[in-house]
Amino acid sequence: MNELTRPPMLLMVAIGMLCTITLVVFARLAYGLVMPGMLAGLGLDYADGANLGTVTALGYLTMLMVAGVFASRYGGKQAIFIGLCFAATGFIGLALSDNYWLSMALMALLGFGTAFGYTPLISLLGGWYPEKRGAVIGFANGGVGLGLFLAGALVPWLTTTWPDQGWRMVWGVFGASAVVAGVVVGIFLRNPPRGGGSGGPADPVPAARSGVYRNPHVINIGLIYGIVGLTYIVQTIFMYSYALESGIPSRIAGNLAAAMGLLGLVAGPLWGWISDRLGRSNSLVMSMGACSLAMALPVMSPTLPAFAVHYVVMGLCVSGLFTSVLAASTETVHPRLAPVAVSFVTLFFAIGQLVGPAAAGVIVESMGGFSRAFAITSSLMAGGVVLCWYSRKSQQRVATAA
Repeated sequence: MNELTRPPMLLMVAIGMLCTITLVVFARLAYGLVMPGMLAGLGLDYADGANLGTVTALGYLTMLMVAGVFASRYGGKQAIFIGLCFAATGFIGLALSDNYWLSMALMALLGFGTAFGYTPLISLLGGWYPEKRGAVIGFANGGVGLGLFLAGALVPWLTTTWPDQGWRMVWGVFGASAVVAGVVVGIFLRNPPRGGGSGGPADPVPAARSGVYRNPHVINIGLIYGIVGLTYIVQTIFMYSYALESGIPSRIAGNLAAAMGLLGLVAGPLWGWISDRLGRSNSLVMSMGACSLAMALPVMSPTLPAFAVHYVVMGLCVSGLFTSVLAASTETVHPRLAPVAVSFVTLFFAIGQLVGPAAAGVIVESMGGFSRAFAITSSLMAGGVVLCWYSRKSQQRVATAA
């Protein structure tokens, strides 16, 4: 690809981070910070709040493959812009909503926005810079850490300064960010040329994609990613509320969540280096094991030191799960089938995110509270350690068969 025709990589990374903050953090991960004020304002309980989170995950899951087909046919930029429009509509509607069922529909729009915006964004960045795919995608995903830092600082400040209306202001700020991101995408973002590895009609995927769905290593990685999706969404939605229930002041809890995001921004590249040097299986075992222990700490001792260590360890290690899973999913398939493998394991992740909030909401309300919910998530991650260790054998088995 001619360097003169490519947009500056710094510009593409900046746009990628802006879109990631809006479509992943504000539309999905920050909901746990907004939820306590929103539930109080609408007169809802935690089971209702969990259902709202589940609807967002369901919207994401149902549109994931649709968005991929749309992007391959009409272009990644168009899909990303539509995703931002979905998100902006959902954010602004939630800022004004006084109805549970309307809020549920608007939360589904946030899931549509993530599906249409995030996966096509990753493909578009990789299409422009195939020789620097890991770097541009890694830095764009750094928007998750930066976004969590911003949300962890902004949301508690607004909700404590304006206790009755602060949660509405949060959704309004998120809506403004989606509008700004949409304008930036419309003006500056461009689709890579067809046939340049972007997955468009001029660059067809080999017909052997069905082999990806039967690949034991890819299936094993998908199961790991499903555990990550289930446990991580429960942590982001309910850990902040658990801290508040345990007597941690809201601003301190928000600062801990912000610190987790900031640490993730720094730790992502480090885990990429670890997985390259020590192998995907070893990095998965290390990061999953550390996250399992971190999840158990507030269960054993719901105190400020335990919550602080939890957020620090999660901030340092959870990015290792995402980095290593996405890298491992493509290692036993043909390079041109890599997007198929990533999409396939992402379905496991989306299903985990769909099941997690609803199940955790029932447990919190009726079966033992927050401590029981996080004891279960810690146990699931401990089981995930076994799958991470087994991924080395499944990879060797596929390599031997090939």
